[in-house]
Amino acid sequence: MAEQLTTSAEALRLFFTDDIYLVRTEEISVAVAASPAVSDAAVSTPQPASVPVSAPVIPVAPMPVIAPASEIVFKYLGKNQKNVLILVNDGENDVSSEGGRELLRNLVKAMQLTANDFALLNYFSYSHVQFEELSRFFSSKLVLGFGVSPAQLGLPDQPQHSVGSHGNTQLVFTGRLDLLARDQDGKKKLWSSLKQFIF
Repeated sequence: MAEQLTTSAEALRLFFTDDIYLVRTEEISVAVAASPAVSDAAVSTPQPASVPVSAPVIPVAPMPVIAPASEIVFKYLGKNQKNVLILVNDGENDVSSEGGRELLRNLVKAMQLTANDFALLNYFSYSHVQFEELSRFFSSKLVLGFGVSPAQLGLPDQPQHSVGSHGNTQLVFTGRLDLLARDQDGKKKLWSSLKQFIF
C-alpha cells in the first residue's frame, strides 16, 4: 500500500480550499492562561503537527474612490460684502430690460447699496438650485427675489412685496423687474417693505 502521508503543497491544495492560518501555540497558551476563568485543562492543548502550507493569495480589488458632489460655481455680479443676494429671473437678458435695470439701479441706490455690497444672480440659469444651496454659497442676510417665487427656492409661500424670513435670512419676493417697472402700485408696496433695509 502506498504512503498516504504527504507534505506536497500542490497535493494539499486539492484538499484544503479554505484559507488556513498557522498560529504558534505558545501565544495561545499565554492568552488563555491570562484569563482566570479558564481551567488548566483548557490551557494544555495538544500540539498540532506542523505542515508547511502556503495559503493562496487572493487579490483584493481597491475600493472605488467616490468624489464629493461638485459644488455649483455661480456666475454673479458684485462683491457681496454685505451679504445681500439679489435674484432676477430673465431668460433674454443678463439682468433685465433697460427699464428693469433702471428700476434696480434706483432701488439699490435708495437702499444705499453699491455693487460691492450685494451679489446679483440671474436665477434663470440656476432654476434647479434651492434656497439652502444659495444660502451656503452667498451667506445671505437679505434675499430680494425679482421674478423668483419662494416655491422655486423650496421655501414656504409668502405674500409679494412683503418681508418674510427663513432662519436668519430676511426675504422679499416680487415680480420680474421689467414688469415691475411698469407697475406703480407694485413699486410702492415693494419700497414700503425695502425702506427698513437702508444700509
